[in-house]
Amino acid sequence: MTNTPTAAPVSPAGAAGPSRWLRAYHPRPAAAARLVCFPHAGGAANAFTALSAALPEDVELLAVQYPGRQDRRGEPCAQDLSELASGAAQALAGHDGRPLFLLGHSMGALVAFETARLLEERGSVARLFVSAARPPAQDWQEPDLALVGDEELTAGLRRLGGIPEPLLADPEVAGEILRLLRADHRALLRHRCTPDTRVAAPVTVLLASADPKNSLEQMGDWARHTAGGYEITALSGGHFSLVERPGESAPPLARRIREDLARPAPSGASAPSGASAASAAPDAEPLADLVRELMLEGLAGRTPRLTTDLTALEAAAGEVMAPEAFAYVSGTAGSGATGRAGRAAFDRRQLVPRMLRGTRRTDTSVTLFGQRLPVPVLLAPLAAQQVAHPEGESATARAAAATGVAMVLSTFASRSLEEVAEVAGGHPRWFQLYLPSDRAVGESLVRRAEASGYGAIVVTVDATHLGFRPAELDSGYSPFLRGTGIANFTGDPAFRAGLPADADATATVLRWAQISTDPTLTWKDLAWLRGLTRLPLLVKGVLHPDDARLALEHGADGVVVSTHGGRQLDGGVSSLDALPAVRAAVGPDVPVLMDSGIRTGSDVVKALALGADAVLYGRPYVYGLALDGERGVEHVLRCLLTDLGLALALTGCASLADVGPHLLANGDRR
Repeated sequence: MTNTPTAAPVSPAGAAGPSRWLRAYHPRPAAAARLVCFPHAGGAANAFTALSAALPEDVELLAVQYPGRQDRRGEPCAQDLSELASGAAQALAGHDGRPLFLLGHSMGALVAFETARLLEERGSVARLFVSAARPPAQDWQEPDLALVGDEELTAGLRRLGGIPEPLLADPEVAGEILRLLRADHRALLRHRCTPDTRVAAPVTVLLASADPKNSLEQMGDWARHTAGGYEITALSGGHFSLVERPGESAPPLARRIREDLARPAPSGASAPSGASAASAAPDAEPLADLVRELMLEGLAGRTPRLTTDLTALEAAAGEVMAPEAFAYVSGTAGSGATGRAGRAAFDRRQLVPRMLRGTRRTDTSVTLFGQRLPVPVLLAPLAAQQVAHPEGESATARAAAATGVAMVLSTFASRSLEEVAEVAGGHPRWFQLYLPSDRAVGESLVRRAEASGYGAIVVTVDATHLGFRPAELDSGYSPFLRGTGIANFTGDPAFRAGLPADADATATVLRWAQISTDPTLTWKDLAWLRGLTRLPLLVKGVLHPDDARLALEHGADGVVVSTHGGRQLDGGVSSLDALPAVRAAVGPDVPVLMDSGIRTGSDVVKALALGADAVLYGRPYVYGLALDGERGVEHVLRCLLTDLGLALALTGCASLADVGPHLLANGDRR
């Protein structure tokens, strides 16, 4: 058996002795709040040891120890989850008055939920965190483990992760794990909860991007089980991300706890005994979390590392990037007229806010090609991101997963599509394709994208010829000719097959330059690509309504209205101006996305009002990457999504279905 980390049994105020139920691995008597953690089926209190160490000094973690395991092995396992909740609630009833936050992982989420219900009869719970768990009234669709053999059950544990392989390989340890798992699972199968059962505390759902047991769609019903507000926080990793990645899990937990501690008590309520601030108000507003967070930081004399003005990021990035790299990222075609028109089109249109619509929360989710995305924003496929930061697309993928934004990876990425897929885990991602003149290489790229879990192919058609870009030409700089942005080719077997055995870096780059794009492309080539894959296929770079119709006729499932960020044709129409006619040409049911010129949340609302289902967000996140790596990208996206949520609420929209041209002054469709 493995050694159990030393834990101090907790003695609630007024208790005769230490509690059998609570363990403190890092006692913090001066902490402002306590986070009480409930383990998964088969788990024990020590599952939270690493998370306890990762939390800041102002949060003390108490782990619940269920009977039947470790130092309580001599006691029978609980027959029902209500037994576990009752025991934990009794142990916590005499706590010392610091605000209590409950966190349950997997089965532990149901125990935490029932414990919160019991505690609210005597006091209050500041917030309930639930991780890797479906809502309590849902059918968890779990099998009866009494009917599952040891080998099959062990194989299932390996697939889920969370238990080190040496433990599963030890017959004695593995047998104990399976014993506890089956006992806890019997209690789980007996649990019943009606859809109208609620707690007063707000609920934060922790959803890991690659969790094979839970999805975003399943989490929505947690909202009906709370009277205090509901939100979802994205984590990277799998089912056991909470305990396997404590360095990633602890910051959002601590941030939310601190916000709740700083929030004033609602009118008529008093703060918990021994606390200077109340637990979360039942009417806690989730829309402006970032706003509150930054205001609270300001009270402590701290300001954001990066500006929250998304229109000022370009200038800030220009101060830190190499001049030639900045010219590559920020440059536009010719005189820059198309780029300026892209921004002017957004500035020309005005939103008309509506009042008293009860939009305390907004639903920003959208369904594209059968997949539900939490926000109508995807990261545009910007090439060669290593020119902005050494980690390039890998840092971007981590930030995208952390904020719930899907990523579209460029063919010309500085990290291979397999590398980015590994970083992204189960988070949604698409692959943008420049169809090479060597069709074998094109087919290989598509097959690799399919094998790596990319959910759609976005074929770009507006760059078969490189635009005339003075900023790049004046600096004589191309990242690709220096070997940056061709990672998807250098490791591709079909591409390597076209190189001589002794090819050096120069020969490799020249081969890439020869075949990477194809100026002879026609609509027949799109039909060929359609026959190659069953993935959803979008055509990016459409501005004329007739081209949108042709795209659909030749097999496309959707279109992206785009000027390539103003980098291709100088003096062209803006994407926003072209959008209404494209939407009219394809009808209401075909997914239409758009990019070019989008900077703020209000810009996103304007694009949606004129017919877009979602937008691709480009340069600002790369400026964030240049300024602060992964944290910079995450900051930019959090600003954008906060601004988007507030823009929807202030225009009276409870969901994206409420958005339409009526939001624009004079119903402007121009």
